[in-house]
Amino acid sequence: MMLLAFDDEALLARGLAAALGWPMALVQRHRFPDGETRLRLPPALPARVVLLRGLQDPNAKLTELLLAAAGARELGARHLTLVSPYLAYMRQDIEFSPGEVVSQRHLGRLLAAAFDAVVTVDPHLHRVATLDEVLPGRRGLALSAAPLLGAHVARHLPGALLLAPDEEAGQWVRAAAQAHGLDYAVCHKQRHGDHEVDVALPGTSVAGRAVVLLDDVASTGRTLAAAARGARAGGAASVDVAVTHALFVGDALAQVRAAGVRQVWSSDCVPHASNAVSVVPVLAAALQSLEELAR
Repeated sequence: MMLLAFDDEALLARGLAAALGWPMALVQRHRFPDGETRLRLPPALPARVVLLRGLQDPNAKLTELLLAAAGARELGARHLTLVSPYLAYMRQDIEFSPGEVVSQRHLGRLLAAAFDAVVTVDPHLHRVATLDEVLPGRRGLALSAAPLLGAHVARHLPGALLLAPDEEAGQWVRAAAQAHGLDYAVCHKQRHGDHEVDVALPGTSVAGRAVVLLDDVASTGRTLAAAARGARAGGAASVDVAVTHALFVGDALAQVRAAGVRQVWSSDCVPHASNAVSVVPVLAAALQSLEELAR
């Protein structure tokens, strides 16, 4: 076995390789002035290779990912697994208006053509029950960082109220709360655009309580900020945030802070200054299970 990774995810890759006891190598990249990239992999690869690549900033990374996968096949990899802690383009799973491209379906087909298995964490699936459905003919494994985030909250804020900022986040808040005996509630969100949302708090009282907003992803930060302002207005003693994928695009983190959020905790699925919880243990366990099944 060998773990391949790109240099910007070397920290997570080294932790994962150490947990598994596997050798690790970095994909070497050279960017030409015209924007094309030359990749260099180890010249001889073992039969089974795991390629680690998160797909935050996906338009820049997908070409490199597919080229690396094809190159790995040429260099000896007969079974290739993708570990993508953040899997992009999962939200668009149906045609909402005529002519829209269903990105989830087509990215799934591309990945299924390049990889034998795909492992990810908290993918944004709605009308699709399992990741296998996204990857025709291949194995898809969706893990969750929610219990890990719940454990972190339980250690630092025993008795905190976990609050889902919208209905979509309810599944992760429920999993985190039930794993560690925490209370939880779910807000209602109405979206008016990419940066405009209204969030209504549930009937549960937040007065005097430590509230932690928990979600799968923080992108523009507007949903979290709206929920934080609501919790503050409802008398919450403190408001913190725990997310699996810390994208925080543009001024998102500043917006969240300005809304009264104290601490921001995230998993290391996406490299970010807020990383406080490592997904290495769950990724390592999943890869070991896949290897045992392959024997």
